[in-house]
Amino acid sequence: MWFQKKTINVCIAWLMITAVFTIFWSEVVIAEEVQTAPSTTAVALASPSAILMEASPGTVLFEKNPDEIRSPASITKIMTLILTFEAIEKGRIKLEDEVSTSAYAKSMGGSQVFLEEGEIQTVDTLIKCITVASGNDASVAMAEFIAGSESEFVNLMNEKAAALGMNNTHFIDCCGLSSDAQHHTTARDVAIMSRELITKYPDIYNYTKIWMEDITHVTRQGTKNFTLSSTNKLLKQYQWTTGLKTGSTNQAKYCFSATANKDGIDLIAVVMGAPDFKIRFSEARSLLEYGFAITKLYVDENNEKLVPVRVLGGTMDQVEIAPEGAFRYLDVTGADFSQIEKTYEFSEGLAAPVQLGTQAGRILYKLGGKEIGSVAIKTTQEVQKAYFIDYLKRVVLRFLI
Repeated sequence: MWFQKKTINVCIAWLMITAVFTIFWSEVVIAEEVQTAPSTTAVALASPSAILMEASPGTVLFEKNPDEIRSPASITKIMTLILTFEAIEKGRIKLEDEVSTSAYAKSMGGSQVFLEEGEIQTVDTLIKCITVASGNDASVAMAEFIAGSESEFVNLMNEKAAALGMNNTHFIDCCGLSSDAQHHTTARDVAIMSRELITKYPDIYNYTKIWMEDITHVTRQGTKNFTLSSTNKLLKQYQWTTGLKTGSTNQAKYCFSATANKDGIDLIAVVMGAPDFKIRFSEARSLLEYGFAITKLYVDENNEKLVPVRVLGGTMDQVEIAPEGAFRYLDVTGADFSQIEKTYEFSEGLAAPVQLGTQAGRILYKLGGKEIGSVAIKTTQEVQKAYFIDYLKRVVLRFLI
């Protein structure tokens, strides 16, 4: 009799579970920050085109003719470096791989590190040659190593530019030597690719902060050292400088994509067509100083442990959750961060099966009653859907216990 009642109760419980209507948390879209229009007059510039951007959210703080088509000169190499680090990330090449210099790579004019035909250097050394000394020969050697030829590598450059939304950019070579009008970009597009490089591949700073370093040429003529000297003079003029790339030709004049970090804020200042090399550095510094003066960064690491969310119809009754990451808010209005309100919104329950990384809520941030952003809350484990046998096991275990 006792066993019969127990069986009836289990059946009733089973029917109740299968009848539960599951409520899902719909996908939450992170609210965009309320942005003020970028200044166009805060910094007086002789350069015809410029932009100042904060790297993390990509907020534009200042602009002057940012979409004017310009010749980029060696700033082109930023895209070459993006594809190099992408190839490393995907395991197609390694830093210790050896690269043989072709006759074509050796023939490059302009800034170079004087690689000889057949000379072998590692990927690591070639990255230094590109970032520190702006070596055109090193850029072509790297392009050929990754894609087989410079022309094929340039195709990859243009594909990546399109993917990044660099709508006013087209490359013809991998180093910026070309004077062809079809090799062009804009200050905005340079900022976009600079942001991609420093945020996705921060190891680039291991190279862009180098002031001077020796490499060794080993050729048929013997062994000799060659000193790489940085083309980025701002490294010695402005203490917060972290990079990034200079460029100059008769057509492009003097260009510079400068990066700097202060108080957790990463800024990108792009100057195009400066009349001389001193002005490109001084104006980039002026932009960076202006940016750091008007910006303030709020960061919430979101390290707290959250209460698990209920799972319906799963092999487990609940699932562990956690914030997707830190919350960053860049302010240019002088707001009082102590007035930021933080609230949590959770799903009432998730229906099995639950995948790893399923959204289960969000953390909402408000300032002055306005939403300034949010962080998704996601599951940190999987939960499989429960079948009759799983429920039967639970009943047996309860009975045994």
